[in-house]
Amino acid sequence: MGVEREFNKVKLFTGIIFKDRVQLNKVIELFSDRFSAVDSESDIIPFDMTAYYHPEMGSPLFRKFISFQQLIHPPLISGIKKFSNRLELQFSDWGRRCVNIDPGFVSEANVILATTKNHYHRVPLQEGVYAHMEYTIQKKTVVPLEWTYPDFRKPEYMDFFNQLIMLYKQQVQQP
Repeated sequence: MGVEREFNKVKLFTGIIFKDRVQLNKVIELFSDRFSAVDSESDIIPFDMTAYYHPEMGSPLFRKFISFQQLIHPPLISGIKKFSNRLELQFSDWGRRCVNIDPGFVSEANVILATTKNHYHRVPLQEGVYAHMEYTIQKKTVVPLEWTYPDFRKPEYMDFFNQLIMLYKQQVQQP
């Protein structure tokens, strides 16, 4: 029989799809004001693997990942996703989103995104939010899964998350 224990804290990050860098910077500022200082960020990466968001957001689109210094308890991700949804509405223009915000976390075993869309491989958390496992972590590196989004297979994304794993491991080893 297993023994219930507290979950280990995890590393919060968010991916932001955007067109306008001014809005990107405002979203980053609001996230860091709410959660903690940004401690890692990716380059700005073209979001060009799909045209899914073009009718709503226009094109060209870009993505940037940021992570936050303060580790969080995993169950908080549902509330963080709800916060990101409110920001998307705040930054919308006539009902059309101008940013898409995808919060998630890195744990010792995987990389999880929070989503409001159910699918066979997603786990319900609470209040309409699901956990989407994007990668597993094996031998200190991210490993895509059958359902990993095509853009998350890009070397730039995988490099960012591999660096984030190292940063997370350094943080959890600190007293």
